[in-house]
Amino acid sequence: MEELVARMYQLRELQKQVEAELEQLRRDLLARYPAAGKVELGDYRLTVTYQERRDYDDERLYQALPDPQLWRMLSSADAGKISSMLKTHLIDESILSGTYAVRRIPVLRITKR
Repeated sequence: MEELVARMYQLRELQKQVEAELEQLRRDLLARYPAAGKVELGDYRLTVTYQERRDYDDERLYQALPDPQLWRMLSSADAGKISSMLKTHLIDESILSGTYAVRRIPVLRITKR
């Protein structure tokens, strides 16, 4: 059993190292290719796109919602729950105006030909 625990520990440490290296490579690639688009590099294709994410402000959202029951359903400004409420037409996009800030998140995709 100790061997299993030791192996699990080794793999977790290795995972931390790999994730740190991946993050550094991501930062380096984004510094070199900050614009959205595709770049061919030998046998590889790097695609940079941007996603827009909304960061909701709890207080502004609470004030914008027409019914306190809706806030109880959310309990906090959870983007996933808000998106679901928009899709099911429980709330309208227009009431959310001014309750969030938009962040552009770069997304990297590397494929091999």
